[in-house]
Amino acid sequence: MIQFPDIDPIAVQIGPLAIRWYGISYVIGIGLAWVLLNWRAKKRADWNSDQVADLVVYCAMGVVLGGRFGYVVLYKFSEYLAHPLSIFKVWEGGMSFHGGLIGVLISITLFSRKTGKSFFEISDYIAPVVPVGLFFGRIANFINAELWGAPTDKPWGVVFPGQSIARHPSQLYEAFLEGIVLFLILWTFSRNERPVRAVSGLFLLGYGCFRFLIEFIREPDAHVGYIAFGWVTLGQVYSIPMIIAGLILLILAYRTNEEA
Repeated sequence: MIQFPDIDPIAVQIGPLAIRWYGISYVIGIGLAWVLLNWRAKKRADWNSDQVADLVVYCAMGVVLGGRFGYVVLYKFSEYLAHPLSIFKVWEGGMSFHGGLIGVLISITLFSRKTGKSFFEISDYIAPVVPVGLFFGRIANFINAELWGAPTDKPWGVVFPGQSIARHPSQLYEAFLEGIVLFLILWTFSRNERPVRAVSGLFLLGYGCFRFLIEFIREPDAHVGYIAFGWVTLGQVYSIPMIIAGLILLILAYRTNEEA
């Protein structure tokens, strides 16, 4: 087993102001996504740097607001209903990928209305860089010693703070699968012309499958637990619609074969 490294979740402390690695991870992820989208825009006639900048701002807001409110509604609704002001205590943690995804979908809809670009033209363009943010987000989860995995006797099991047994470092598994592997798949796939909806569909399918599998060795939130059969988690339930939607989008994309 491996003892959890002594990492302070606070990167910089200036008086009462604390800058946490979690916040830094969001900034790095969004910044790198911006760089990659700009790099790709230079190779295309249908996107420019101003549009990319606006799109990144829209989606960043969708991620943060959607992620927070998604966590509140999907995982701790009754608790926040009793103490509504706790919603604004973002320093105490609590972000949901599925809520963030909904927030991004709303942002894309608003950006579509502003620019006249179609919804899937935008989602296909931004989907390949989403795993960049996911990677840094999961690394931040590891630094925060949160969302750990189930107990394990594997030699790479990690003893997290406050725990007496080794657990799967599921945050690192997710960083690898949802971050690195999914990025390589989507970036490679999207380098060639694909039918509209295909890249978006592959993202939903890929993330949904990876997240569903990781949930088998990820400890569910203590206040939720397993919701069926002693192994089904909310994360798996929320991932199933993504898998189905991804398959539908891929089928529609190649049946209609509409060019991007």
